[in-house]
Order: sequence, then C-alpha cells, then structure tokens
Amino acid sequence: MNGYSVEQVRTLEQRAMSALPDGVLMQRAAAGLTAILAAELVRRRGGVYGARVLIMVGPGNNGGDALYAGARLARRGASVTALRCVGTPHAAGLAALQAAGGVVTELADPGRPASTSWTVDLAVDGIFGIGGRPGLPDPVAELAVSLQASGVPVVAVDLPSGVECDTGAVPAASFHAVRTVTFGAMKICHLVEPARSRCGELDLVDIGLDLSGGQPTLTAAEESMLASSWPFPDERSNKYTRGVVGIDTGSDAYPGAGILSTHGAVYAGAGMVRFLGPAAAAQVIRAELPNVVFAPGRVQARLFGSGWGERPDGARVIAEALESELPSVVDADGLRYLPPRLPPSWLLTPHAGELARLLDGDRAEVEADPIGAVRAGADLTGATVLLKGATQLVARPGTSEVQVAIPGPAWTGQAGSGDVLAGVCATLLAAGKRADAAAVLGASLQAVTAASVPGPLPPHELARHFARVLGALESRAPDRCGRKDLWTH
Repeated sequence: MNGYSVEQVRTLEQRAMSALPDGVLMQRAAAGLTAILAAELVRRRGGVYGARVLIMVGPGNNGGDALYAGARLARRGASVTALRCVGTPHAAGLAALQAAGGVVTELADPGRPASTSWTVDLAVDGIFGIGGRPGLPDPVAELAVSLQASGVPVVAVDLPSGVECDTGAVPAASFHAVRTVTFGAMKICHLVEPARSRCGELDLVDIGLDLSGGQPTLTAAEESMLASSWPFPDERSNKYTRGVVGIDTGSDAYPGAGILSTHGAVYAGAGMVRFLGPAAAAQVIRAELPNVVFAPGRVQARLFGSGWGERPDGARVIAEALESELPSVVDADGLRYLPPRLPPSWLLTPHAGELARLLDGDRAEVEADPIGAVRAGADLTGATVLLKGATQLVARPGTSEVQVAIPGPAWTGQAGSGDVLAGVCATLLAAGKRADAAAVLGASLQAVTAASVPGPLPPHELARHFARVLGALESRAPDRCGRKDLWTH
C-alpha cells in the first residue's frame, strides 16, 4: 500500500484529465462513492430507499463528488439534504442534486441552533478536500461535534475535513469518520497518525489514475510482506547463518532495558545472543533465558544504548563498533554518543523527543511533520532511522521514500516496548537484512503480535508470543526459491 502527497496526486489527476472528456473523473469518483454509501446504508438500516442522508459540502471538487453521489442516492429513493458549510458549492453537482429531488440548506441558517440534534442515517463529509488547510471554521467544528454527539455516522470523501493531508497532523478540530472513501491513490493522512484514526475504514476507488510512473511518498507494510520477507531458517541454517547478536544495553540504574532488549532478540529468532551488559541484568537473563551467552566473541550485528543512562565511555564504545564495519542498532541513551556520520547499515531508533534532540529542534516540530523529520534524521546522520510512535516511520539516507510499519494497538505504547523492538531489529540485521528492512519488519512483527493478543501485556511477555506469530507467518510464506524479497541490496 502506497501513500502519495497532494502535489503527486494533483499531477496524476491532471495527467488523467488531459486524456479524458471533461467531468469523467468526477463521475467515476461519484459512482464509486455512491456504491460505498449505499452499502453502508444497507448495512446500517437495511436499504437505501427512505434513508435520510446529509451531504455536507464546501467550495471544491470534493463537494462535487459528494453532491453527484447524493443525486444518485436521491434517485434511489433516499431523502438527501445538502448542507452548504463553507463557500460556494460545485455548481453542476448542486444542480444535479436538486434535479433529483434533493434539498439544499445553509449551515448558517439562523433558525438552526448550534446544538442541533441530527436525526439522519448517514452524513457525508465533502467539505474540504486534499487542498484544504487543517482545522475547521468554528461553525463547522460545532457541526462535527453535534453530529458525533447525535451518534450520526460520517463517511468522509477523500479525507476527514480538518486533517492535514501531507503530514497526518490534526492540530485543531476535525471530523471523525467511520469510513473514508478516497480516489485513485491513498494519501499520506490515510497512513499516518493521528489523522489515520480519524479516517475509520478506508476504501480506495479506482478512477483510472496511472500510478506506474512515479515513486510514492510513503510505502506501507502489510502482513503478507512479513511472510514473504522474514528471514526464516531452512535445513541449511545454523546459529551463525541465522545471526549472532551482540547486546550492550542496560546499566546498574536501568537493568530492565538490557533484559527487555535481550528478550526481543531471542524471541525474534536470533541464532545466538551474546549479552555484554551489566551484571544486574545478566543475573535475570541467566534465569529466564539460559540460551544467552555472556562472553564476547563473534557477532554479526550489535545493539547499543537502551538503558545506558550517563555512560562516560559511550562515544568510545560506539566508535570502536563503527571500526568493525558490522551493522548496529543504536537506541535511546546511545543516541547521545553518535559520531557526526554513520553508514546506512546502522539503524537509529529514536522516539520523537530523541529525534528532535538529534535535529537540534523541538519535539512539537517532529510531531507536526514526522515524515520530514525522519528524512532529515537520516540525511543528517547518514544512518537509517526508525522513528517510533503511533505511526512508525523508516527513512534511508539518500532516498525520498519513507516506509511505514504495520500499525499496532495502543497497548504497545508503554515503557520497554522500544527496548524489545531494538532487540528484534538487531536480530534481523544479524540475519543479513538491510537496515530499513530490519526496522519495518521488526516494528511490524511487534504490532501484529500485539494485535493477536490484545490487552496490557508487558513488553517481554508480548515478545514470548513472537514465536507463535512467526510460525504462522512461515506457514504462509511462498516457496523460498520463488520468494521475492521487498528489500534488495
């Protein structure tokens, strides 16, 4: 699944419109929208005939799509009201709705109090499209609140009005949709939180855009990708071909980070784990994970930083690892001790605050534009960067495309989840995966596992379920000889 920027979508639409008669794209969009709205009405009330539908419109083509869909529903016996919310509606679409028997009214009608209780079966948000600014004018924001309070389901056209299309930010009021119907291509806001949650279920209507010629802004992982790209062992595998991970995490003050990251590496399938962290963590690991080795030796990837706290030799440890030319993961406190440049085979795993410090900026700036921030982090450091959070984004230096891991339930947002994830990513590096693949696969495994056992499981307990999920994924993996990995060197 790919996500495209507003600029990219505009270019694709212009290219399609130049090859088609006027209005064809809008009619295709309206037809697709009508089918989904009708299906929603059938599901909720048993049919279209007699349904009460509110079409909320603004000044753009987004409203035109909604109005033409409203006209089609009206011809099928629905009672359709168009509510003019902002600006002048699409003239031809409005005329089509009125010709089909639809009613037009104004949001600013002085006879309608702001606290109106809506008694409609479905509302369609066609107010602002992909070119709209984030946030809503006060009367429209009040409308959104009143619809939600009345329990009216909202279907958004292209995106919920009020969200920022190109960043996924929701800095002010917006609609909360139960479904979002988009056309031709997925947009960034459909894949990035917090906008993603405002979209509800997503439907993509094919209107004939040619997506073959350009690179998307976002590439989102799907569960099938885990099965096709995970480095499952075969009959020739041994502990070294599966990958040996060297872990230097935790401290006397924060031993839990060492324990958690080791759990992540072991349960993600490392061939062997060498734990070189503090004695306080090693004591617990010996009791819980007797397969872990506590002596230095051959490794194929390293993990540093989780739970280090203040570490006077931190910069030296990382510099020596860099000289070995082995891939490494640097997490949490280890990010304080980075040299000016790193190779792309190294993976940094900051959360928003840590990335802001790397960029010498504010956390709010990272959260407002996480895609731009993760790209900037990769370009600044030279390393691959995994930005952790509700949406987990991965950027590789020198490329504009950003990858999105499979999203997981909110329960995973707890202390220690990032430590476990760092261990998973280090295991994948040791198995030979490229750093961006390790990041996307690791974050996606954690998310899929959390979704399979919902609830407040501690991160190390969740890690123990990796084996079951990986076993199920392996049973679905294509034949290895014919398997196409999504990441190539």
